[in-house]
Amino acid sequence: MAQTIVIPREFNGPLDSGNGGYCSGVVASFVEGPAVVSLRSPVPLERPMEVLREQDGSVRVVDGERLIAEGRSSDPVDIEVPAPVSVDEARAAMEKYRGLDTGPFRHCFVCGRAREDSYGVFAGKVDGRDVVASTWTPPASAAGNGGEVRHELVWSVLDCPTYFASYIDEDLVLSFLARFSVRIDVPVVAGEEHVVVAWPIERDGRKLRAGAAVLTSEGTTLAVADALLVEPRT
Repeated sequence: MAQTIVIPREFNGPLDSGNGGYCSGVVASFVEGPAVVSLRSPVPLERPMEVLREQDGSVRVVDGERLIAEGRSSDPVDIEVPAPVSVDEARAAMEKYRGLDTGPFRHCFVCGRAREDSYGVFAGKVDGRDVVASTWTPPASAAGNGGEVRHELVWSVLDCPTYFASYIDEDLVLSFLARFSVRIDVPVVAGEEHVVVAWPIERDGRKLRAGAAVLTSEGTTLAVADALLVEPRT
């Protein structure tokens, strides 16, 4: 029997497609062990998509004839996380958040300014550092059994800040998440205040690589992400 997935409308990034981190986390759940997910097309909302399993353990997600995403096994994320950002520093950084209350991402469920029930991950630059940060207290609705935040929601929160880190000292340019992998070392607990940080790693033409992490309020790393963003051709 064919397997399908549906991305609920509440988990949008752009107005009419899924949040890249959330969708990547859903696709990763079909891969055994650590996974890297490549997004090939905007992910439709509220529409069943077929999950095709390959002999090597990888998966493809398709919407009819259109390839939406691919997931495959990979080595665990292995990047250096910068020195911790304190809760107070993260709160101050949020005052410099550059997300807009207009445009295609204004209703993103993670970082949208125009959405009252967004997660409020408004990552701005930390004073004196090439890092962006925001606080985040996961709501009870994000938790599965035992109060642990569902993995795909951790992936979501790690996604959005990588965009603002990629353009930390530059004008913001439209780009999209193209490849994403996440390593969760310790479960993230709903109802507790956390710090989400992101930082630029490298740039190659239209391709931008950035890292992100979820920290406890005391600075312990719980989850780490490696993101590749791509600017559309002009």
